[in-house]
Amino acid sequence: MHSRRDRAIAFVMVLPSLILLAVFVYGFIGQTVWTSLSDWGVDSSTALAANVPRNFIGTQNYENIMTDLLEFNFRTALINTFYFTVFFVGGCLFVGLLLALLLDQKVVGEAFFRTVFLFPMSLSFVVTGTIWRWMLQPSGGVNILPTFFGGDPIPFRWLNSRTVWWQFEWGDVPRNLTYVGIAILAFLAVNYALRARRTAAAYTIAGIAVLLIVFLAGLWDYIWLPLDSPEVEPSIAPKGFNVALIGILIAAVWQMSGYTMAMFIAGIRGIPDELREAARVDGCSEIGVYRFIILPQLSPILLSAMIILGHISLKIFDLVFAMAGPDNAQTVVPGLLVYTQGFRANAFAKASAIAMIMLVFVALIIIPYLWTQLREEK
Repeated sequence: MHSRRDRAIAFVMVLPSLILLAVFVYGFIGQTVWTSLSDWGVDSSTALAANVPRNFIGTQNYENIMTDLLEFNFRTALINTFYFTVFFVGGCLFVGLLLALLLDQKVVGEAFFRTVFLFPMSLSFVVTGTIWRWMLQPSGGVNILPTFFGGDPIPFRWLNSRTVWWQFEWGDVPRNLTYVGIAILAFLAVNYALRARRTAAAYTIAGIAVLLIVFLAGLWDYIWLPLDSPEVEPSIAPKGFNVALIGILIAAVWQMSGYTMAMFIAGIRGIPDELREAARVDGCSEIGVYRFIILPQLSPILLSAMIILGHISLKIFDLVFAMAGPDNAQTVVPGLLVYTQGFRANAFAKASAIAMIMLVFVALIIIPYLWTQLREEK
């Protein structure tokens, strides 16, 4: 048992860190929340004045960026972030796992290949973006490779294509989110039921019921604010997957797949060889060893990699800035809008509102993960 004196000494030792954390993390978050609820920057000419007036306007900034027709860039940024996150996380996990499985075959020069695959991670996103911007130039880089073999240059515009795939209306997002949420919760409910976790399954089924009630009762109309002119926005900025993101996705996966490879390699090498040998003795093929022995034990590493990569993708800024610039409407992401609205237009309230939405998205990923990890440790 620790005495009160020991606890007091321990508290005094961590007190400076707690003070710094409270001021420079939570204090600044609180200041950002207050700024997002004010009208700071509505008049850009006085936004940097010594005694600029800042009035409390509630959630008006949030409502504007979600519904105002002139704020279509923010809604495009949200859609871009969604697609970027899905393909970035999926691509890194697939390529990283594939490289890890190949290196696990005891290939000659494994250390060399492992270093080569991991090397891109040592670069910053700015350096990576600069390199890939040169390689994906419309009149150079990879587009002129066929000319070395007598072919025609590739006409694809990697970073400034205006093509949009899988278009949808912004007003359809609540319905699509409902379908996705029900599908995810149904999968979790079945998984919990099969593992005899009745309480978790019951809570999950209750979540499905709540979603259905919200959807069927039309409550989304009060949660999801309608656009000012929904019939005009599709012609201004159609929502969907902007093809210009493909070049940025290639660069991002190239840089971070080596990181996921290292995580998977560490997990594979941590599995005792006795388990593999026992599976082979029982008649399991090599494919079966990976399917039934190795891959199931990599699920904690898979979850950790998804959390880390998802966190990176939600707050991506430097790679997009270096490759496509801050003014490319096809590749805009929330981080770029925080920069342009805050440091160019001096619209500090609007920039703070966008930053807070980004923080909420990151928290939705990080907090459940931390809660699960702490619960398992306890």
